[in-house]
Amino acid sequence: MTDAAPSVFSKLLPTLLTLVLSATGGWIATLLAVPASWMVGGVLAVTAGAMVGLPIAMPDRLRDLAFLLIGMSMGASVAPDSLQLIASWPVSIAALAIELVLIIAATGWMLARFFKLDTGTAYLSSFPGHLSFVMGIASAGVGDARQIVIIQVIRILMLTICVPIGTLFLPIDHFAPPVATEFLGLGQLLALAAGCLAVGLVFIKLKVPAGLVLGSMAAATLAKLGGLYVEAMPVPLTTITFILTGALIGSRFAGISRAEFATAAKGGLIATSMTVGIVTVIAYGVSLLVDMPFGQIWLGLAPGALEGMGALGIALGYDTAFIAAHHVIRLLLLSFAIPIVVVLIRRRGLTTIGRQG
Repeated sequence: MTDAAPSVFSKLLPTLLTLVLSATGGWIATLLAVPASWMVGGVLAVTAGAMVGLPIAMPDRLRDLAFLLIGMSMGASVAPDSLQLIASWPVSIAALAIELVLIIAATGWMLARFFKLDTGTAYLSSFPGHLSFVMGIASAGVGDARQIVIIQVIRILMLTICVPIGTLFLPIDHFAPPVATEFLGLGQLLALAAGCLAVGLVFIKLKVPAGLVLGSMAAATLAKLGGLYVEAMPVPLTTITFILTGALIGSRFAGISRAEFATAAKGGLIATSMTVGIVTVIAYGVSLLVDMPFGQIWLGLAPGALEGMGALGIALGYDTAFIAAHHVIRLLLLSFAIPIVVVLIRRRGLTTIGRQG
């Protein structure tokens, strides 16, 4: 009995450490008045912990809880007039398609030309999203899976911190989230969570990308627009959601050695910088044509993880329906684009077998 307790604790220790790091980083960022502080601070703290070799872990069940809470929060934050703004979305959706072509072509060429990555590694590293799909292809022998995952994780990390930090120095509109006076009670929260979980599991069964997040958001959004609730998520629960999101994003660096990171980091940073530049130019062009905050358009077009961009949308007071819709469309476009590009690479005989182990 005495041996079992230390064993259980030793298994829980990496997870507890990850959560403590995320919460501490979020608290410090809050003291420094960083926008989206609880998430951005958590991301940076957990990433730093992983890079110095601390035992970082985010168990699957805790990850799923984070996905569920993010989806619920996004749905509860949907602007009541979202449906009236859909008429302006075709412009930004067209811009999204153009942006994806530019990002894949430019960053893939750059990684192959200047960093001498084989074509499979270069172009799989350039895809702005669908990481699980990309890694599945890499594991099947297209490109170097380890380099691809490092470059992709750097993309997610940088995009998550770019907007909040940018709001401190750049003229990017952001808004304080609406001040709520009524909050969901425990019974309402449990009922909403049950509905979100049920729809999320259906989405997973249907193999919808980011199924638990999107399913949860869909259920929470429909319930809100249907008048089943009008109250906001409790502030402590929203803070917990941000802490979990920070831990989730930062934990993606766990298991990556500093040597591996250094090998791929330079290419990853330049590729992500190019992506940020392309997104910024395209978003600015869209902002001239539609009446929306530049920051909201940027988050909708930014190829970051849906959970990270959605949480940022909540923290910065943007319309989460717009952001989520554009990320869903991006993932659908990539679902068609990735196989086509891989087939073209194979036909040209430019792939290399990824290193094993």
